[in-house]
Amino acid sequence: MPIIDRLWPEPALALDDAALAENYTFPDEPWLRANFIASADGAVTREGRSGGLGDEADHRVFDLLRRDADVVIVGAGTARTEGYGAMRLPDELVRWRLGQGLPAHPVFVLVTRTLDLDPASEVFTLAPVRPIIYTISGVAAADGTGVAAAAPAAAAERRDRFDRLSKVADVVEAGESDVDPHLMRQDLAARGYRRLHTEGGPHFLGALIAAGAVDELCLTIAPTLEGGAAGRIASASETTPLGMSLRAVLRSGDELFLRYVRAGGAFRPAS
Repeated sequence: MPIIDRLWPEPALALDDAALAENYTFPDEPWLRANFIASADGAVTREGRSGGLGDEADHRVFDLLRRDADVVIVGAGTARTEGYGAMRLPDELVRWRLGQGLPAHPVFVLVTRTLDLDPASEVFTLAPVRPIIYTISGVAAADGTGVAAAAPAAAAERRDRFDRLSKVADVVEAGESDVDPHLMRQDLAARGYRRLHTEGGPHFLGALIAAGAVDELCLTIAPTLEGGAAGRIASASETTPLGMSLRAVLRSGDELFLRYVRAGGAFRPAS
């Protein structure tokens, strides 16, 4: 098991899983946490995938961050690119969750404007818990352009996708031209899900930042310079600064793990 030390605020060496997880405990309130990795020069992917930047230490933190989450949220494009399957945790994490009175696995939540998902994929067919899909209303962006598609064929195609996916997941319309993070958080809260954990991608994180809906960022800094044309961890058309406060710094060799929380307290969605 890769050794991870805490540098700040209270230095400690060779954290076991219990001590490591304490650095990422969800507060007792509705909370949305984002987990990302980037190289030292800011690249979020290597050869198109974020998984190429991670090592065993990052994978250890990655798994533990899911441990007490109610849901794991991922943009559909990221789920395809990174090769996500069903949201199943390792056996040791399942045992821990059951011991805490939690369901064995978190709910897998996918965010998509186009509903371009395969209902026959393992994401759905092997899911231990029925997933949730958040999408937009109507036929806007059915072709990915962001322009409302008025043609009957486009409307029929979208309805067919909606109906087929509804057989394997709860499909929720939450926004008109883009999925609204406020509406998504409200719906998840109504279902009893308070501890929200997202793993990407950059466009979804950009939307969350623009909506002011991020409470925490866990950022792994990989000790590499990537160059190239890789993007940042967040992508959006407008700059919308959101103040964050540093809460923890961990290290495994030359790799850093930073935890930031929202300055001024958690996001409060409108009722």
